Amino acid sequence: MIEVEHLTKDYGSFQAVRDLSFKINKGEIVGFLGPNGAGKTTTMRILTGYMPPTSGTARVAGYDVFLESLKVREHIGYLPETVPLYTDMTVGAYLDFMAKLHHVPNRRERIYDVMERTNIEERVDFLIGKLSKGYRQRVGLAQALLHDPEVLILDEPTIGLDPRQIIDVRELIKSLAQDHTVVLSTHILTEVSQTCQRVLIINQGKLVAEDTPERLTARLKGNERVFLHLANPPQNPEDLTAAVPGALATESRGDGRFEIECALGDDRRPEIAEAVVRKGWGLLELRPISMSLEEIFLQLTTDQSEAYEEDGEMAETAEEEDAVIRNI
Repeated sequence: MIEVEHLTKDYGSFQAVRDLSFKINKGEIVGFLGPNGAGKTTTMRILTGYMPPTSGTARVAGYDVFLESLKVREHIGYLPETVPLYTDMTVGAYLDFMAKLHHVPNRRERIYDVMERTNIEERVDFLIGKLSKGYRQRVGLAQALLHDPEVLILDEPTIGLDPRQIIDVRELIKSLAQDHTVVLSTHILTEVSQTCQRVLIINQGKLVAEDTPERLTARLKGNERVFLHLANPPQNPEDLTAAVPGALATESRGDGRFEIECALGDDRRPEIAEAVVRKGWGLLELRPISMSLEEIFLQLTTDQSEAYEEDGEMAETAEEEDAVIRNI
């Protein structure tokens, strides 16, 4: 559905995207992550036909984004971080105008369908300029859905929403995967872990990781780690290591709390529970420790980002990238 091969984008001497390649299949919800200035916004602009790449190719729904830009736009719904709305129009008038631009058949029915899906039908006669930021975000999502695109590219879709609205939008995005391919860019990493099936992490314009959060955890954490809380702990953590077959090391966290390290793929929780009961240490809690998506993100981007910032070349935000474009 989306195929990117050796994509590169230069802004003068600044290289925002560097030999980027990835593939997103039909019906997937994929999280597109990276620190500020990593090249996410530039990549999205290329995919939506907003700008051409310097080199490489990108195809959306089978169409080349450079050679067949108009065809690509017919198959893409785009929600940018700052939604370009006409604030002097009502919600209904704006969506009707956008539906005409997209040549949407059965326009009235489709407008009310997307308003119902985004929960804005009660705001149909409101001026957009009078809406809260959260409702403006919903109007932007509605216009992205109007022409029933095969691919949805959503840049920070829940920004400005309250917790209830965020949950509603997450459920809406999940439901869209039945009929659409969704690319979701956000800085809220819990949102990605709760919504997306796969994660692409970009740093310094390069793809540094591509997998499910679970598989990324397995690849990065090195060994299995188990959290253990005991009522009557031994004085020496090494006693725990010696008591559990297959345990590699034990680290004390204080107050009867320990982390036991075992070989990757070697689940030793039954042996740990048996050893604790046998020794009379009083088992209070036993659970595996997994890396959060935040920890994965930091491990893959922090060191590289710091090294890159020392060169003084990385644009910190999408606004700075815009400034680079304007000065070329």
